[in-house]
Amino acid sequence: MSLEQINRLLASGAYQPALSVIKGFRNGAVYGAKIRFPHALVMTLLFKRGSLKEMAKGIAEATYTHSRNLAMFVFAYKSLTNMLSWIQSDKQQYQSFVAAFCAGYFIFGKYNKVNEQLAVKRGYISKPKQDTFPWFAAIVWGIVLWMFEYEKDTLQPSLKSSMTYLYHDSNSWVFLQVLPVVKCGGVDRLDNK
Repeated sequence: MSLEQINRLLASGAYQPALSVIKGFRNGAVYGAKIRFPHALVMTLLFKRGSLKEMAKGIAEATYTHSRNLAMFVFAYKSLTNMLSWIQSDKQQYQSFVAAFCAGYFIFGKYNKVNEQLAVKRGYISKPKQDTFPWFAAIVWGIVLWMFEYEKDTLQPSLKSSMTYLYHDSNSWVFLQVLPVVKCGGVDRLDNK
């Protein structure tokens, strides 16, 4: 399949729900890395001690964890909202809350340093005696995504902009601009590396 044929297929909208999930995953991975890397770099240089190799490893781990979590969350959220809309033949307000609640429970409900930093270290919840992260993440993400979908004007502008990139900009594919394409023997192909 040539690049031109792929672009025509993307522009047709025939597979929009599936493609929005793929592009959402990509946007989550890109945005997660873009946001976390500079933060991890600055925090490491200011507050961590150790060898350059240890500090680089810490930066890479934090960046990877944030990027992976955000990509998986967007993937799960968009998959669930698309599925719920398909089941009911239209979009309902509760769908965004349910999808974000489920995705938040399974993706951000896992204990790791990034999730702990977001909840415990900022004082939103005390150090849990049992595993409360899944419920906390589910409720918070359910509310936040519902607000984004139906009460945008209540959100801070930069948060609204970030969420638009993650959840709405992934709904349209005009041409194959978001995946690496390489020339291979004169033939266009998707690079699977």
